[in-house]
Amino acid sequence: MARNGKNHHHEQVDHSKMDHSKHVGHAYHEAQVEEGIHDYSNPSQHQDHQDHGGHDMRKGHDHGEHNHHQHHGNFKEIFLKSLPIGIIILLLSPMMDVRLPFQFTFLYSDILVAVLATILLVYGGKPFFQGAVAEFKQKAPGMMALVSLGISVSYVYSIYAVAARYVTGAHVMDFFFEFASLLLIMLLGHWIEMKAVGEAGDAQKSLAELVPKDAHVVLEDDSIETRPVTNLKVGDLVRVQAGENVPADGIIKRGASRINEALLTGESKPIEKGIGDKAIGGSTNGEGVLYLEVQETGDQSFISQVQALIGQAQDQPSRAENLAQKVAGWLFYIAIAAAVIAFVVWLYIADIQTAILFTVTTLVIACPHALGLAIPLVIARSTSLGASRGLLVKDREALELANKADVMILDKTGTLTTGEFKVLRMETLAEQYTESEIAALMGGIEGGSSHPIAQSIVHYAENQGIQPARFDSIDIVTGAGVEGNAKGRKYELISQKAFGKDLAVEIPKGATLSILVEDGKPIGTVALGDELKESSKALIQALKQNDIQPFMATGDNETAAQGVAEELGIEYRANQSPQDKYDLVESLKNQGKTVIMVGDGVNDAPSLAMADVGVAVGAGTQVAIDSADVILTQSNPGDIASFIELANKTTSKMKQNLIWGAGYNFIAIPIAAGVLASIGITLAPAVGAFLMSVSTVIVAVNAMALRLKHKSV
Repeated sequence: MARNGKNHHHEQVDHSKMDHSKHVGHAYHEAQVEEGIHDYSNPSQHQDHQDHGGHDMRKGHDHGEHNHHQHHGNFKEIFLKSLPIGIIILLLSPMMDVRLPFQFTFLYSDILVAVLATILLVYGGKPFFQGAVAEFKQKAPGMMALVSLGISVSYVYSIYAVAARYVTGAHVMDFFFEFASLLLIMLLGHWIEMKAVGEAGDAQKSLAELVPKDAHVVLEDDSIETRPVTNLKVGDLVRVQAGENVPADGIIKRGASRINEALLTGESKPIEKGIGDKAIGGSTNGEGVLYLEVQETGDQSFISQVQALIGQAQDQPSRAENLAQKVAGWLFYIAIAAAVIAFVVWLYIADIQTAILFTVTTLVIACPHALGLAIPLVIARSTSLGASRGLLVKDREALELANKADVMILDKTGTLTTGEFKVLRMETLAEQYTESEIAALMGGIEGGSSHPIAQSIVHYAENQGIQPARFDSIDIVTGAGVEGNAKGRKYELISQKAFGKDLAVEIPKGATLSILVEDGKPIGTVALGDELKESSKALIQALKQNDIQPFMATGDNETAAQGVAEELGIEYRANQSPQDKYDLVESLKNQGKTVIMVGDGVNDAPSLAMADVGVAVGAGTQVAIDSADVILTQSNPGDIASFIELANKTTSKMKQNLIWGAGYNFIAIPIAAGVLASIGITLAPAVGAFLMSVSTVIVAVNAMALRLKHKSV
């Protein structure tokens, strides 16, 4: 259903469409306030809820390594403070009983190492132990459990080894080198990954900032009182000056203007509003002064309902598999099983000391040195490559999910199109005038107006190098256009509706037609509209080549949406409210599809948060940027194709590094347990240390080999 003129927005913000968000969202807000978390309906109560680790809980991750990054400390600080202690331990302790050229010892140096290792375990190991506890509570031991197992076993046995030396005088091998190196490498890996992904923003805080803090309330004696927006009541009359944001949802009682709702609803054109029309809180008033009767406040308002939708979306669990977490989980169970078997078997065929040594060696060999760097190094390389292409990836899981995407939902205004009025076609209807002369007259009559249509015509004339015609007088014709006098003739530049007759002129789909009239006769026309971005067509082709179905969902009207969809050859839905877009994403996900959402406005924010991967166009609103996993800083649709390529290649490198990083462990664990000892094959400590180092170097080199092809769209 096309929207036009003054009544379009009752369709767009019909609160019956948003009942779901109203009731569920209200409960969401109440629960948050009750629990002392955040009341986002009141900007003044908002607190920054970013964790000190640099990651957020946007998708409601309730499992895996990712949420440990958030709750268990600032890994940069912990790594840098642990590094000096770790280096001293590495200098004083042999690697699996093999003394390296740079190492040295002195009297009681092993006691000093034991003390330093204890400090390092308590301080540097704390986030891993906390993470392991969380994993066990979720009954899903993974990376944190594996690291905790490795550092605990190597530390405890090494303390025993030092004590045994002084008590018995016999030499007992310790694992302090392995303990310190594992801890430092894992801390470094987590820091690298955190540095690679940017801090996520707060979508709900940014959304609240669209609404001004204060409103100008008109009292009974017509005086103005400035009052906080939070104190507005239904029925209050507020004045909205030109250029101000509307403070609350309401009905216009006095005045007329054009209101820009593009960032809220997706409607590409500023909408003419007059008495009886609805205005949305957060939209921007144009040139007129409006007097608005407040109709909705608090949880009932449009923006509060969008906030509630974002809250619901952020509470959804992620569907990313987190491959590193799964591999670490497998290694954990394999290490435990192998260690138990080794202990029982060696206790039976040898003695308890031999059994303990094989058991400890097995668990220490299981320590994922290379695995700890396998993913972070790829993420760091991938993020660096993405940034050079204008792609900021805030969540590593977005890359994994994008790699298996089925559908990409694209907003229209500002995403596929420029979001700005442009002259699409200009024609002369009179033989005595050239097109340049028509452009000069149009540029002259619109020269003093700040209206978007006027400015696009003026810019068109300037870009063509055409000098605007001089007018003796210019007046605005309310609801129609402008009129002026030049060289004794009267000119009007008015809408087709105001002209009252149909002209045999071809109008591009979704364009607005204005007619230049000279002394009552039409002499020229100009068609203005929202223009496709240059790379939009190439993007659609790239998506189809990657077996991703493109689908356009826009808040714009049917005519404008149909024109763009036909030009791109894609399916579409028009007149989409934030709830509609949210429901569309949710419906596709419920069908088992992996969904990428691309948008730039407030109306896109809930669906960006709800989608498996949200991609924000950087020139859009801060709300959209904060709700997304990926930001296109250059607002170029072609960068979306680069992101898909980056996701595919990054995921491939992750899998390769996991094979290299974990493959060593899968092979070495059973050998370390002594399964081949009967045929004379055991894993000598020196060989184990060498293989461990080689696998770490391989994953580093492989990560740096990640490349993107030359940008083609």
